[in-house]
Amino acid sequence: MRETTQLAKLFSDHTVSQLSTARVLVVGAGGIGCELLKNLAMSGFHTIHSIDLDHIDLSNLNRQFLFQRRHIKLSKSQVATGAITRFNPRVHASAEQANITNTQYDVDWFAQFDIVLNALDNLEARRHVNTMCLAARVPLVESGTAGYLGQVTVIKGMRTECFECQPKPVERKTYPVCTIRSTPTTPIHCIVWAKDYLFAQLFAEHPGDMDEQETAENADELRALREESRALAKLAGAMGTRDFARLVFEKVFDEDVARLLSMKDMWAQRRPPTVLDFSALNEQSGFDPEHPDDHAVLDPKDWCALFVHSAERLAQRRLAMDQSTQGGLVFDKDDDDTLHFVAATANLRSLAFGIEQKSIFAIKAMAGNIIPAIATTNAIVAGMMVMQAILVLSQRISECHTSYVTYGKRARCIIKEPLAEPNPRCPVCRRRYLTLRVRDCTQTTLGDVLDFTKGLGSDRDLQLGDDISVVEGTRMLYDPDFDDNLSKPLHELGLVSGKMVTLTSEDDDSIVPVILSIAAAKSQDLLSIEGYESVPIFAPLPQLGPMDGVESNDEDDVVANDFVVDGSGAIVLEDDDDVSAVSSISEELSKRKLDEISVISQDAPKRRAVSDEESDDVVTLD
Repeated sequence: MRETTQLAKLFSDHTVSQLSTARVLVVGAGGIGCELLKNLAMSGFHTIHSIDLDHIDLSNLNRQFLFQRRHIKLSKSQVATGAITRFNPRVHASAEQANITNTQYDVDWFAQFDIVLNALDNLEARRHVNTMCLAARVPLVESGTAGYLGQVTVIKGMRTECFECQPKPVERKTYPVCTIRSTPTTPIHCIVWAKDYLFAQLFAEHPGDMDEQETAENADELRALREESRALAKLAGAMGTRDFARLVFEKVFDEDVARLLSMKDMWAQRRPPTVLDFSALNEQSGFDPEHPDDHAVLDPKDWCALFVHSAERLAQRRLAMDQSTQGGLVFDKDDDDTLHFVAATANLRSLAFGIEQKSIFAIKAMAGNIIPAIATTNAIVAGMMVMQAILVLSQRISECHTSYVTYGKRARCIIKEPLAEPNPRCPVCRRRYLTLRVRDCTQTTLGDVLDFTKGLGSDRDLQLGDDISVVEGTRMLYDPDFDDNLSKPLHELGLVSGKMVTLTSEDDDSIVPVILSIAAAKSQDLLSIEGYESVPIFAPLPQLGPMDGVESNDEDDVVANDFVVDGSGAIVLEDDDDVSAVSSISEELSKRKLDEISVISQDAPKRRAVSDEESDDVVTLD
């Protein structure tokens, strides 16, 4: 009763009632997620579902306060929801340890919630949740932090811009292939080699050439790199045997280093590398590769033991994937096997080239482009998220804002600006989202679906014309010149519940494409389509002017590797591993070298920061 009374004084009895019956989905139970779950439980929300893929790690304990040392290796979402129910026994909290991008979490699953709150740490999952919320017509509160910076915004289909409305150029930091392959001089060179070359060549489904574009200057290097790649590919036959790790070690730390040493001119002005002896380093040392000290720089023999252990585990996983046709492995900083392999390999290469070695924890940050998380920033952002959620559930979305947590020599720490309208050219939210219900994906063919869409009544005509194309992700499934898949069942094409296909008119580019979210049937009909009543009528796009889409050469716009400085003196961050955030440039920051902040990555939308003079809606924190 006391809780209800206090909340009613803040929000009104009607709002308290809405919050107590709202079904809330929290995606992510990490730094922001822990604070968010606690805030929700103490703010009158009674039905909360949390989903997170990760386990609790020792490094989480300094800022994710719902976790304790005894929880290490347990599920983040399950431990977090257990903690908040002890804070407030009235809360009905449930949890899943799973990947939110799995197809089991389809449009029907998202539609059961009244609001979704994102506390994610990767771009792919953010994009997926954004799309699913648009398809399910569920409001989304997006968030993230980058050190002392943070951002919260609300996404509502047809009301606000979505996560994809602003372009996100991926300007990945690259290094000359000759440096990575032959003459590394810094730890990051060794980490890039271990992660993007050796790991990818051995365990990825489609290994590449470290994204290096061939030029006249690097043609010989790339040719040699491909020869090395073919040699590594031959080692795949030993994958799963006791000799696999030794063969890989001898190839990259003995044979390849010896070949480099034979190039005398290369080492005239450089320190030559040292060949590593596997038999000498592989001696028993009492080291436990299952539980390495993440914060210590290990002994060379321990790095070798960790290399052997992680290589054998990854080989077993890769072979299991081959048998189940699941493809290859992908590096994940939260996957111990992949992280330990990259850390051990990078440090062994550093040992060979006389480069400073790094701890597993340091390599995790460097390989994942991580900016250290600040608990206070997470707490501020989580609080703002709950306030935005309350406004959305109270049907007061017009009062919502995009809010930024900033840091610098200024009294104002939180800035807010009105929610932006949808980008009329957005490739995600300028779409007509419908639900395609299929009774049996093993019997229904792609041709059946196309015939069904063309045979709809005039009141439900998709108005795509006679010639259409069908795409799933980046896969072309059908167009007028490619009909090989028409007779194939949807299941054979991988089109099952949870997948989406895009139907685009080939006759008229002005017709808004249709996205069909595949879901299980609710009736005996073989096929049915739902959602017509919620599909908006889009205004025609304005004609592009002669300068639209042309990059500006204005001297007031200074573009650096990982951020944009506009004429107002505002720095627009383009995402770290966590999220986009905006701050103003203080005098101190403007004097720093650009590469000192180049760890901030590039995947979030560019948003113009609001300067002090532009907005009076600023909160000052004591």
